[in-house]
Amino acid sequence: MSFITTSDSTRIFYKDWGDKNAQPVIFSHGWPLSSDAWDGQMLFLLQQGYRVIAHDRRGHGRSDQPAYGNDMDTYADDLATLLNALEIKNAVLVGHSTGGGEVARYIGRHGTDRVANAVLVGAVPPVMVSTEQWPGGTDIAVFDGIRQGVIENRSDFYLNLAIPFFGMNREGVAINEGLRQSFWQQGMAGSIVGQYACIKEFSEVDYTEDLKKITVPALVIHGDDDQIVPLGHSGVLSASLIPEAELKVYPGASHGLAATHQSQLNNDLLTFIQQ
Repeated sequence: MSFITTSDSTRIFYKDWGDKNAQPVIFSHGWPLSSDAWDGQMLFLLQQGYRVIAHDRRGHGRSDQPAYGNDMDTYADDLATLLNALEIKNAVLVGHSTGGGEVARYIGRHGTDRVANAVLVGAVPPVMVSTEQWPGGTDIAVFDGIRQGVIENRSDFYLNLAIPFFGMNREGVAINEGLRQSFWQQGMAGSIVGQYACIKEFSEVDYTEDLKKITVPALVIHGDDDQIVPLGHSGVLSASLIPEAELKVYPGASHGLAATHQSQLNNDLLTFIQQ
């Protein structure tokens, strides 16, 4: 397996598939998952001739599990370390959920010298909780409940969270046990310390100023039945803040649309990259 080591001695696991001379597409995953959540997109784009790279965020998946550095600034710096180490240029950055925050914060802190395009999928920016600037968000009590669920019985909490994550609680939608178990497995592979700390990063951190610095062409994709990151307080606002952004709304799609709408997302990514 491949790892890079950050300045604070944390080892970050990553996958790097494809021709090193091909345009790279970099994937940042959501909480509490790992780079495996992007397998459907990575295989597809690899088959189209792209270089595809995805890492496990610190405290998640196969990366180290330190009790320090579990904050969005450090996540973004870890991504920068990876891109610098691999000498990445002309990259397409793709972030889902918390990973969308990571993409935005990376650009906010490190600029766009290595970036050609950005894609936010069901992403948490500009901020999930209600603020004076962005009222109408999710009540902090919801995130306190997530924290409590992680503390009390993380395993059971992840099994239950997978159901609304993939929209399996909607009428006519069957329980997909494979997706549910994959969600659970990825979640349980990570560190309770890092995952607990990350709840604040995806819910309370404000990415407004980062979004304004995304000056490359951007695509914002969001499901209109996202029960985890509601469209109106995330995708719609993000698309309005990014200077050059296109918003694509998937009717009836859940937060886990990378799996439930895999072919649609794959084709939209390919079309956007080829523009």
